[in-house]
Amino acid sequence: MTGTGANDLVDLHSHLIPGVDDGARTVEDALEGIGRMVKVGVGSIVTTPHLDGSVTSDPRAFRTRMDEVDAAWKRLSEAVAEQFPGLRLERGHEVMLDTPDPVLTDPRVRLAETDFVLVEWPRLQVPPGSTRAIARIRSADARPIVAHPERYSGMGPEMDLAAEWRLEGALLQVNHGSLVGRYGPRARERALLLLQRGWVDLLSSDFHGRSHLKLHIREAREVLMEWGGEEQWRMLTSVNPARVLDNEFPLPVPPLPLPGGLWTRVRSLFRSGKDGGDRGKGAVEWG
Repeated sequence: MTGTGANDLVDLHSHLIPGVDDGARTVEDALEGIGRMVKVGVGSIVTTPHLDGSVTSDPRAFRTRMDEVDAAWKRLSEAVAEQFPGLRLERGHEVMLDTPDPVLTDPRVRLAETDFVLVEWPRLQVPPGSTRAIARIRSADARPIVAHPERYSGMGPEMDLAAEWRLEGALLQVNHGSLVGRYGPRARERALLLLQRGWVDLLSSDFHGRSHLKLHIREAREVLMEWGGEEQWRMLTSVNPARVLDNEFPLPVPPLPLPGGLWTRVRSLFRSGKDGGDRGKGAVEWG
């Protein structure tokens, strides 16, 4: 199985293909970031530039976008093979669901040409009908992984939508940075709630390949170790993402036993309604 050696971490969400989105601007940027990832134990990377789901339904726009990404990918993969010969580097996309019916048949859209596809909601807001969109993706024989659910507004005070997505067959990927406050206290507490319930399937960096940006992998590991989450760390960063690369469904991750005081803070936050309860405000609506 992938990800069982000395560098056994597998990262399924990053923006390292140069010059194609808001991630790495140059090959040099990407190599610098990859070097940092390798240094903290990452041995396999699937890098995932942004792709609007609506583009996948427009053959001309999709071809133009893929030509752009393909050319940049070729430059990056050649440089990585020379500088990091032991690293497994794959590609996919982070597909923004600005439409409930993206076309996901092209293997370049999915993670490492598997059945899994990384998806996100527009403008960090969950639109009405999101559960139906997940069901549609599953009915098209793709396996959706929802990127950073802890960061969206409109999730409900108990993160009910996350449970609905999981029931429809989606997986949930939390960002390392959320565990250390990179996106603010609200995202951090939501990430903790999801971990406490055993609803997180994968941890990934969402690293944007710029030298001034922190990676947060080591710090996230320290946080989980402090809470007795050694097994959860291994499952979320090595075992389960390696299974995705092997096109196998991830294993259930045990709930994280949070300390009493910390769990009280999490519950207090959600009872206070500070979860962005404006479900889907300003987002697209699907029938």
